[in-house]
Amino acid sequence: MPAQGAKLRAGVLAAVLAVVLFGFRAMIFNHLPGVFTAPEEDMDYAWFVPLFSLAVLWTERRQLSGSLGAPSFWGVLAAVPCLALGLLGTRGLQVRFELLAFIGLIVAVPYAIFGRECAKRVAFPAACLLFCMPLASYLSIFTVHLRLFASAVAGGILSVFFDGVVREGNLIGLSDVIIDGSPFVIDIANPCSGLRSIFALMAISVGYGYFTQPTWTRRAILLVLSLPIAILGNIVRIMSICIVAKSADPAFAIGFYHDFSGFVVFAVALLLMVAAGGVLDRVFGTAANGESPEPPCAVAAPPARGAASFLPVALVALLVVPVMVYQSMSPEPALTEPPKVVFPSIDGFTVERLPLSEAEEKQLVGATVEKRIYKSVGNGFWFMTTSVTSGASKSSMHRPELCLPSQGFDMGESHTLDSAGISWRVIPLAPKGDRQGALFAYTFANQDGYRTDSHEARIWRDVWDRSVHNRIDRWVMVTVQVPTSDENVLRAVLGEMKGVVEW
Repeated sequence: MPAQGAKLRAGVLAAVLAVVLFGFRAMIFNHLPGVFTAPEEDMDYAWFVPLFSLAVLWTERRQLSGSLGAPSFWGVLAAVPCLALGLLGTRGLQVRFELLAFIGLIVAVPYAIFGRECAKRVAFPAACLLFCMPLASYLSIFTVHLRLFASAVAGGILSVFFDGVVREGNLIGLSDVIIDGSPFVIDIANPCSGLRSIFALMAISVGYGYFTQPTWTRRAILLVLSLPIAILGNIVRIMSICIVAKSADPAFAIGFYHDFSGFVVFAVALLLMVAAGGVLDRVFGTAANGESPEPPCAVAAPPARGAASFLPVALVALLVVPVMVYQSMSPEPALTEPPKVVFPSIDGFTVERLPLSEAEEKQLVGATVEKRIYKSVGNGFWFMTTSVTSGASKSSMHRPELCLPSQGFDMGESHTLDSAGISWRVIPLAPKGDRQGALFAYTFANQDGYRTDSHEARIWRDVWDRSVHNRIDRWVMVTVQVPTSDENVLRAVLGEMKGVVEW
């Protein structure tokens, strides 16, 4: 291609990408760092992902230079939905939308200016940025099952070799090990689910595989192997904590050893990953299944000539630059006033405030939580109720469907129950061990009086108001639990609780 035209397009590319960085500066310097440091996300490894992407670009700079071809209108078209998603994410404070839009633009803009081969070279380091995506809230259901799986396997293996091993839900106890006057119990909580190890090891396996494996097939195999390696490492860690508690000091096991063992087990997992790479080398040799390593330099398509060839370059610049400037000026969404919560007085019942659990205090970020227990003066019947008022953080609301299994409850099929004009989601809790059957119900209301018993409806309403109305809804979640499977009893209790929120 003519040197003058190549330099001009390279200058346009640099300028447009600089404006893209400016448009997403809130995500880069505020939103993503906030995600990386959030306890509920546990993404310390994500700080290194952008550095790896830059390292890949630097390593492949010769191949990237050789892939420069003719401008493409397809790149311009690809940029349009990315710009819309970026606006939606920035205005709605949806960091996942922001990140997806950013990744899309840093591929679409080179596609428009230098063609498909250039975009293909940029796609891999751009896709690696997906490891910066916060997924804890969406993967909570997997976290629950990972916790249950890890506790079941660890408890089962321990019970083969040791007496006194008791497991219930995510709890593993040692009945013959006493600490502070009570039997030793370890709770396989969210940080111990293994999800962090899985994502961290997957991210490392992508980097390790890229620099050590010559083909994409072998890199994919190494990525898949990182999953069972991480899960196995987490199970071994749980077992080792219990073994240390039983054979040495339980206080040491849940203190220093608990904190230190994570580094040791992760180091072992890394060694297993390196060993897996060595096995791939021995099985496949220097290439896998006839594949050959990528050539040192790709051959780009012949560049188009004439003024018309620069039209995609001009279009992508005219599209991206104004939208990014507008996006950078978007104000932060305003926090609305929450609905008022008043626990009603019920004739024949006393009301007591209950203390919050550690999970309620630490995991519901920015929420206001109130718990009450109502006790009948006459027959000893009781029921519990909780109100959770959300704050600015989207982590200030939780899902009982994820919390109840971790507490050892077996849940039945949920359904909707209407009481006094309010829709409640009801979850039957099956009797288990010394626990009797129970019914758990919840409902939501926001500051506008919008009511729903659906998490999905609440989430989409919240996304819409953040994105379109530039405001943060304040939700109140009211829960009620009765120690009976009789739905008529629950219906009567819900009728008394209809005024807990000023709808």
